[in-house]
Amino acid sequence: MQNTIGGLGEFALITRVTSQFPTTDDVILGPGDDAAVVAAPDGRTVATTDLLVEGRHFRREWSTARDVGHRAVAQNFADIAAMGARPTGLLIGFAAPSDLPVAWAEEFTAGVRDECAVAGGAVVGGDMVGSDTLTIAVTALGDLQGRAPVRRDGARPGDVVAYTGHLGLSAAGLALLERGIDGPAECLSEHRRPSPPYARGVEAARLGATAMLDVSDGLVQDLGHVCRAGGVRIDLDSAALRPDPALLEAVAVLGAEGPGAAAEAAVALMVAGGEDHALVAAFPPGTALPGHWHRIGSVTDPAAGTPGGGGAGDENPVTVDGRAPRNRGWDHFREG
Repeated sequence: MQNTIGGLGEFALITRVTSQFPTTDDVILGPGDDAAVVAAPDGRTVATTDLLVEGRHFRREWSTARDVGHRAVAQNFADIAAMGARPTGLLIGFAAPSDLPVAWAEEFTAGVRDECAVAGGAVVGGDMVGSDTLTIAVTALGDLQGRAPVRRDGARPGDVVAYTGHLGLSAAGLALLERGIDGPAECLSEHRRPSPPYARGVEAARLGATAMLDVSDGLVQDLGHVCRAGGVRIDLDSAALRPDPALLEAVAVLGAEGPGAAAEAAVALMVAGGEDHALVAAFPPGTALPGHWHRIGSVTDPAAGTPGGGGAGDENPVTVDGRAPRNRGWDHFREG
């Protein structure tokens, strides 16, 4: 039966899906040979890789195949943007059970294609294999266009911390799905199809960002990497964390009662929730930031201890209003 990928066969499926991918000027030789050839005009290539495992990163009862395709591109090209680079290419490994419908694979391909159209970049190759668990492995490539990469270790005391994109919406969307509750479409959509602000990574690099990353595991968790890499602390200002109206609506639906409780719950999701793939960066003091960059804190000296906090080598180098937050974010191997 050719309505499943097992019935269609590996090579027919490869031909069917790769024919949907457009090319770009960065692709010298795309899918179809033993390896791809991608231009590197800068002389350097930014590279990152990530996995999506069914039941761990997505559920087919919650997300369509097209959703998963969008997510596969977004979470990888967000890492490219976080280095201050422009997305150029993707290699996709696709491991799936043989009874997976061909229509699912085609819709996944459409999601990948459409997100590439937003982010830039193109699929240049990959691999397919049979597997009991649907698993997607993506390697993303990017171009620095002559700039230095924005690393995690450059933040210095006095720098301003700011973010752009969404915070907390994806975590709220996940909570709604887990409880089977209908809620704001913006939250559900952001969980299923994150919308990283790709172009603002390059913008941050041009503005002189000293450190940057995308928020995949929670704001506090991810900023902790900046602290440890640079030997600094970061203190966030909860008053500057202004929840999106959709986030406030979602936490109310989830059970937070009263404006004060809703605001507190929303800020907690902004601080500890992940997978929105917003960009957060440190900038030198006095940097004139565009309005879509929201100042939320500052980089401080690790010697200037604050109650409940910790130095750069401690477990909680990031504080909120001078105190360690109750929830730091996501860790795949940390219990609880």
